[in-house]
Amino acid sequence: MHATGLSRAALKRHYMSERGAAQVQETRHGLWLALVVYLLFGIADAMLIPDVSAETITGRFAVAILSLIFMEIVVAAHAPSKWSDLVCAVTVVVAYLGWLIPAIPTNDFDTFRFYMYFGTIFMMSANLFFNLFFRLSVATSAAILIIFFTSLAFVPPLEPNQLMVHVLFYLSCFVFTSYVNWKLNQERFNVFINALEAAHQHDEAEKRGLALERLSNTDYLTGVENRRAVDKRLRDYWNDWQTEAKAFAAILVDVDFFKKYNDFYGHQAGDRCLILVASVLSETLKPLNASVGRYGGEEFIVLSRVTGRDQVMALGEIIRSAVEGLHLVHDQRRDGQAFVTVSVGASYTRPQSGPKLERIINEADRALYSAKANGRNCIRLFNPNDPLTSDDNENIAATLRMAIKNDLVHLVYQPIQNLKTGRVEAVESLMRMKMIDGTPLSPAQFIPVAERTGAILDLGLWAIRRACTEVLATGVAPMASVNVSAIQLKSRGFALAVSTILEETGVSGSQLAFEITEGIDMEGQSDVIRCITDLQALGIRIWLDDFGTGFAGLSWLRLFPFDTVKIDRSFLQDARRPAGRAMLEDIIRLIRNRGLKILIEGLETADHVELMHELGIELGQGYYLGRPVPIDEVRIKAFPRLASVSGR
Repeated sequence: MHATGLSRAALKRHYMSERGAAQVQETRHGLWLALVVYLLFGIADAMLIPDVSAETITGRFAVAILSLIFMEIVVAAHAPSKWSDLVCAVTVVVAYLGWLIPAIPTNDFDTFRFYMYFGTIFMMSANLFFNLFFRLSVATSAAILIIFFTSLAFVPPLEPNQLMVHVLFYLSCFVFTSYVNWKLNQERFNVFINALEAAHQHDEAEKRGLALERLSNTDYLTGVENRRAVDKRLRDYWNDWQTEAKAFAAILVDVDFFKKYNDFYGHQAGDRCLILVASVLSETLKPLNASVGRYGGEEFIVLSRVTGRDQVMALGEIIRSAVEGLHLVHDQRRDGQAFVTVSVGASYTRPQSGPKLERIINEADRALYSAKANGRNCIRLFNPNDPLTSDDNENIAATLRMAIKNDLVHLVYQPIQNLKTGRVEAVESLMRMKMIDGTPLSPAQFIPVAERTGAILDLGLWAIRRACTEVLATGVAPMASVNVSAIQLKSRGFALAVSTILEETGVSGSQLAFEITEGIDMEGQSDVIRCITDLQALGIRIWLDDFGTGFAGLSWLRLFPFDTVKIDRSFLQDARRPAGRAMLEDIIRLIRNRGLKILIEGLETADHVELMHELGIELGQGYYLGRPVPIDEVRIKAFPRLASVSGR
């Protein structure tokens, strides 16, 4: 079998069938040229055998005209190439006869005997000039040879030596040209095979290229367009809007309470949920010439040509109802619904859309935020007068870009105390920010915007450096903890940047702790695990923050050896009730069985501290032990030791 999957016999048949119209035209042009040369030899007739030249030249023209007529008929009829080959073969034989028969009666015997050598030209043309197949060319050459031997009986007798030379010349020409023809046919066939294989490989390469292109533009999980393809389509739509005023809508679709779905039902069920949502969106929107792409974890984006507001709202309702119609059970929601739904935020191009593509996506994002704030499972179209889609977030985003340079952010520090010794063992670094006019912003306001815009990367490194220089390098506290987001852990070079900060500030990695929350999805996030491992290799301690606020805590304890686990304050508040205390004790027992340190946050009263002693908890944090304060206040009064409590 050949690389193309065909046997040699099949390749031969394919080779024959491929000699189609192109080969017919090639043979036709070759015949025209051969006949021109054939007619020009009429001049040689007039010079060498003038007494019969009129007859030979007439014969030449007759053969030429008839041959051309037959060839044109074959071409006009679009006949297979074998018929054009046959016309050429017959022409060669008839052309030889058309010259030889009228030339034999010449009286110039000696000249004619010499002229007979030129008969081998017909043999050569059959084997070498036309691309005849081997058997046909050999048959044609053999016919020339037979005609030559037959003609010897009708010409004046040759001397024995002349006869021998003529016979040997014709025989050697027959053998030589036939052999060359065989080699040429073999070579043509090999060239055909090589060309066929090259074409096959080219087709395969094109298919692989198309497959790779599809793969590079397709989300690996859901099969819809990925972020790369979406960005390209967005740019194309935006260019059409800018140059041809073709309006389009960008619609963001977010699966409601997906984290709770993922945590409760498991990641496989979560993946299946996303696949089903993507599938129903694709099937529903395909007839409407709208494209669907995955824009984030549980967020999809729909792009569609639109004519106005009503069409955008109608499309949004089609999207919302299609997902709701799946009836995927989701009974872990807290809004009274029991099925998977989506929130839809949309924007569309308008004269006031502005000159930048990012504007329409930002508007759709703000509309999506409004949809979530209005109870989810609804559609919101961007409205600049809606306070939930106002420019506040844009102002925050703009402020974040200049926050570090203009000293709009600072750190406050809250003590983490050893409840047995009363010593401050660490401080937690907490970021605070204000607007340019001095208006303070809570972390709940600016941290989500910083994560959405990517500003958290620079802010995060700034916070780590500031904690090292203000607290650790100066000996204010033996250890400082800094909150780290998922975006930082997924950022390339984050661990290296932290290592550089430690080296430049002269701080040991063992003095630093990073707090990460259950909200970061570690399952299947090899880059997050790798980054945390690299940080731990620097000596940095990794703390699990807000343990118990989600369903992922147990998976986290299984996936990574944390140094310390911070139990969320909500469990301490519930400890007033017997059931709440029992749950807190169960959580403490679970963490201790893993051999990890425990820190409970939210200690606000002496009773809370007393309970910590009863439960044997060493580390605590809360307003009762110390509120977050700026570095200047830390240096002035330090953090007091609670000798009255710890002296028990």
